[in-house]
Parts: sequence; C-alpha cells; structure tokens
Amino acid sequence: MGSIEVRNSLLSKKLKRTETRLLIIDDNQLRYNQILQLFSAQEHKVQACLLDDFKTFEKQLNLPWDMVIFGRAYDLKIEQTLSLIQASSQPNLPVLLLEPEDFDAQQYQNYIHKGIYDVLSLKSPDHFYISIIRALSYSRLVQAEHRLLNELEAAQTQAQSLVAETHKAVAVLQEGIHFSANKEYATLFGFENEDDLIGLPLLDVLQPEDLAQFKLRFKKISQGQFEHARFEIKTLNSNVKNNPLHVEFLPSGNDDEIQLNIECPTQATQKSEPTTVTPTVTIAPAEKLSSLNSSLQQINRHLSNHPANVNALVLFGLNHCPNEVFQSDWRGTKSYFSNIQNFIKEQVNVPIHQIETALYAGLIQAESKEVLNSLLIGLNGLQKPQLLVTDNHTFPLQLKLGYCELNQPISNETAFEQLLSKAFATPLPVFNSQKIDADIGLTTEHIQTSVKLTLLQELKQKLDAGSIQLKYQQLYDKQDQHTHTYEVTAGFIHDNQWIDLSDLADLKDDPELSVQLDRWILVEACKQLHNFITQYPKAKLIVNLNHHILINDKKLPELVAKLLTIIGSKQAHPLIVQFSEHSLQQNLSQAQQQVALLRQYGAEVSIRNFGDSLYSESILTQIDTQYLCLHSKLSKMLLASEKDMAKLQEKILNFIGMKSVEILLTDLNDMNLFANAWNVEARFLQGNYFQKKLDRLTDVQDQ
Repeated sequence: MGSIEVRNSLLSKKLKRTETRLLIIDDNQLRYNQILQLFSAQEHKVQACLLDDFKTFEKQLNLPWDMVIFGRAYDLKIEQTLSLIQASSQPNLPVLLLEPEDFDAQQYQNYIHKGIYDVLSLKSPDHFYISIIRALSYSRLVQAEHRLLNELEAAQTQAQSLVAETHKAVAVLQEGIHFSANKEYATLFGFENEDDLIGLPLLDVLQPEDLAQFKLRFKKISQGQFEHARFEIKTLNSNVKNNPLHVEFLPSGNDDEIQLNIECPTQATQKSEPTTVTPTVTIAPAEKLSSLNSSLQQINRHLSNHPANVNALVLFGLNHCPNEVFQSDWRGTKSYFSNIQNFIKEQVNVPIHQIETALYAGLIQAESKEVLNSLLIGLNGLQKPQLLVTDNHTFPLQLKLGYCELNQPISNETAFEQLLSKAFATPLPVFNSQKIDADIGLTTEHIQTSVKLTLLQELKQKLDAGSIQLKYQQLYDKQDQHTHTYEVTAGFIHDNQWIDLSDLADLKDDPELSVQLDRWILVEACKQLHNFITQYPKAKLIVNLNHHILINDKKLPELVAKLLTIIGSKQAHPLIVQFSEHSLQQNLSQAQQQVALLRQYGAEVSIRNFGDSLYSESILTQIDTQYLCLHSKLSKMLLASEKDMAKLQEKILNFIGMKSVEILLTDLNDMNLFANAWNVEARFLQGNYFQKKLDRLTDVQDQ
C-alpha cells in the first residue's frame, strides 16, 4: 500500500502569502535579526519594528500588528505591556515572551495566567518557529472574526435600510430557497403574506424567461461572485405586472445567505387602477414589518451562533422625552434620537436592535437562571435619570426597561410582537429589600415640593424618591488581573450636570441629611454587591462616604455588620469604606475610635485624596487603614519629569514603609498616565483608560 502524507495546515503556504507584522520589544539587535532570519528562511514576508521604550510603544500600539514578541526593554515591563494591550483597540493581540535568563519551567503556568500567549526560546529555532506560526494563526483567526463581525454588522445595517425602502422588494435566500421576504416582495409576486414565500424555490417564484442563462448567473453569485449580480430579467410569472425586472443580488452577512433586491415601480409611475392604496397607508406598515423582520432575523441568528442556557429579550423604551430636545436646533433633536441606541449599547455591551423610534431590544444571555436574574437586576440602574451627551448638547434621558425570557428561536413576526408586548409589560426583577430596609431602619422624611429648590432640597427629594445614582468603576490590580474591586461614588443630575456627592460642600450645612444619604448609599451599594457576587464571587466594593456618618452616626459599625451579613460574600473583607484625608484630620480622635470599631465589625478602611498635605504621615500612623487612594495631584506627577516621578516613588515607598497598605492611583484617563503608573509601587490603577464609571457593576472584560 502507498503511504499517506499528512501535512500540518499551519505549515501551509497560506500564512506566507500575506505580510506578517511583528512588534518586537527588545534591546538586543542580534536577537531581532535572528527572528527575522527565521522568517526569511521560511519565505515569509515580514514587516517588523524593534523598540525598547514606552513612548515608541505607545505610538506603535495604534497601528495594526499580528503579534508582540517581548524580550527586554529599557522602561517597559512585561506586566505593563500586557495591561496596555488589554486596554487598547487590539485587546486579543498575542504576546510571546522570550525566555528570561532566570526562567524556571515551573513559572510557565504563572506567565500564561498573566495573559502571555507562550514563552519561547531562541535556543531551539525549529520549536521557536512552530510556536510563532501557531500564534500567527491564532492572531489571523481573531482578526478575521473581528473583520467578519464588523462586515456582518454593516451588512445587517445595509439590509435593514434597504428593507425599509418601500420601493424595493427584498428577500433573503438560503441555497436558492426563500428564507424571508418583505411585504413588497410578496405583493410583487401575488402572495397575500410574506410567510407564504418561506421554503419556496427562487426559480418557482421568479420564473425567468431565459432559464439557462439565469441558472448560470445564479451559480456564480452563489459562489460569491457578485461582480455581475445586478441585471434585468424577463419573468413568466403572470402576477408580475411590469417587465423586465431590475434585480440585484447582495451578500446578506451570513455565508449561506444571499439577499435579493428587486426595484418596484412607485405608485406615481404605475399605470394601475385608481383603487390602489395611497402611500401613506402602505409605507408605515411596510417599515414596521421590515424593521421587525430584520431584528427578528438578527436575534435568531445570534441565538443560533451563540447558544446559551438561558436567554432574555430586554426592551428599552424612552420613558419621557424632555421638551428641550425639541427646543434646540433640528440637528440637536436628530442627534438626541440617533444617539440613544449607542448609549444603550455602551451600557449593556450587547447588540441593540431598533424596533421603532425610541424603542430598542437587546438579548441578555447567561449560563443559569440565577445568573440571568442577577444580570437583569443589575440593569435597573439604567432606569434612573441619565445624561445623553451629543456633539453640541447635553440632554436628560429617562429609559423604561422590561423583559421576557426566550426559550427557543422566535418563529415569526407575530410571535415576535407578542414577545415585545410581554417585555413591555413585565418590569425587571428587583432585589427584594423591604425587610432589609426595615431591619436597618433606613427611612427619610419627605419635604414639600417648591417652585425653586435649593441644592440640598433637591438632593433631599432625590433621596426620598430613591433616585440618587451610584457609579461603579473597576480598579486594575497589578497583582491579580482576575480580581473585581470597584469604587462606588454617588451623585445626581442637577441642571443637566452631574453633581458628585463626595465631599460636597453644601452637605457640611446639613449633617443629618449627609448621614441619611451615606446610609442609603451603603445599603444600596451592598445590595448591588450581593447581587453581583452571583456572577463574580470575589467582588469587593470601595464605598465613598462623607465625614458626618463617621463622626455623628454611632450606629455605623452595627450597620456595616448587618450589611456584611446581607452581602453574603465568602471573601474576608468584601466592603471597604473610604473617607477623605481632610475629614479624618479635622476629627482625628473621634475618627480613630469609629475606624477601630469598623475594623472590629469586619470592614476595611481606605483614605482618599491622600498624601498632599502636611498631616498625611501623621494621619497614616494614627488611623487603622488598609488602603491609600492618592490625591489626583500626585497622579499628575507621572506626566512630569523623571525627577517628579522619582519623588512620587519616594513618597509611596515612604508610606508603605510606615504601614502595610495598598496604594491606589486615580484619574489615569489616558495611556501615558496608565503606563507610567507601572513605574511606581502602586498596586491598584484606576481611571477611564481602564474602565469608565458605569451605572451598574460589570466586569471590564464584558465591555
């Protein structure tokens, strides 16, 4: 018998036909040349860049690359490199580490857990090359997936737009069989309902006069040759009143689907009897049906391609439209409605489909009903007043959410409309908190509504209505990328501006309101944490509080103890309460006693805005704190001179030397700040570069 040659597909010429883009971080030109020679010997086309400093890396990271090879660098660490890539526009870019001189094989798994694709050695060129090719193959697959997803979204948008045009008859075909169609298509060929077309062969409906020529064209189109997919045909179908037909075949977004568009004559050009219905009657239903049909298909496609154990259809509707939207210029009004969908998508990070004007649907999926319920509860924050920022305006936004569970694909538009009706009428599940609130004694006194409210009066009203909003921002942990630690800040919308309640000057004049407010924030944040640990059991919260609750509320430690029971976390200290350095300094002796009790009852303590006063070191020695959130002024030193950065490092080392504390750097809102923060001994990094402040708890990897 003859032998059978088995060839590894990774070693085919396919990967050699396109240029390989290598970003090599190393201070050794010889190693760089050795890597390029390996590729050259295998007839690979290579575009490579060698660098060993952060500034060059920052620039190059904005360009497309196939992979990163890390050796040694002047001012870049491997952990720093990984975090910057994960926060960039190419988060899945594979990083390969050249074996360090002190590499131990037992460290391999640790490096992989950090996010490194593989650890390689140039001492074995053959093994090195194969590993590089594996990484390249993976990178190309990720790029292809990303590109196809973008193309699919564009194709779906195009299809939805085309379907909405009443002068086009549109159908989607699978292997020459009708999969779906719009009302105009059904009417063109004499069908009363679009569903009657599903399953019928194209040839039976279209009935081309020159059958052989059409079959030849359609075969090429089915093979992806759309260069000549627009042409005229004469049909033998007696229901068609106008010959010839102007047809166009387009890719539908799925490999096995083709879209057929047929130009329909407008009513102005039709020579039909005057009994035909007017455009005002036909356009609206057609657009409605088309939009529903498009959304239905996309949701069903997602259910098929990304199956989950449980699914829910969530409906987002505009609950109230402020008058000022229509009092601006027409561009402002247009921007308001066109940006609602993007706002929702940014918040929930799932595909959002427009059903009608200001009505949108999204698909939420989970591995269990318990997790799905947790996800739905977490969406409740989106029903509080929001700010929608457009190019030239900031408008208030009020959404209403509802849902219904999906157990199977949606059969047709009628079933879809029934699901939408059910979702519209079914509010999101909520955390059952009545008993908890009663046990804690969380009450507020209502005030009369007046024509003109002071800031504190408005704040009181917001508290009474439970419309104070909590914002969550995840921290980056240098030591463990899988931790889920979040800072909680609170605020409300006043005159279309966000008012942050941390250290709000007006609250100094009303200690009672300040205490009520902080108790409410603590309770609500802990409820959210209790819900969130269903998804991420190791989650922790850092809750910002004002000094009045620390100094004046003697029952605060007891409240914290009850809240820790409510949270139900398996972590030793899931709750961290945070106070400003200034407030601690003003009430040091009282603060010491309360902090000691808080620690006794199970909470940890953090000091915010720390390190920029003469009293910082004294406070550190006298307060039992576990975290220091440094003042934003200190973060700015990361962008100053190397001398200033050295001073910051000296400050941090001094704090750590005085007490065993974890250091947080805040307001790292761009790559430079985030990257330079790796050069100082701060464990936690926080800022918009890693994750923006959101209305709900969500893992940054889900965004």
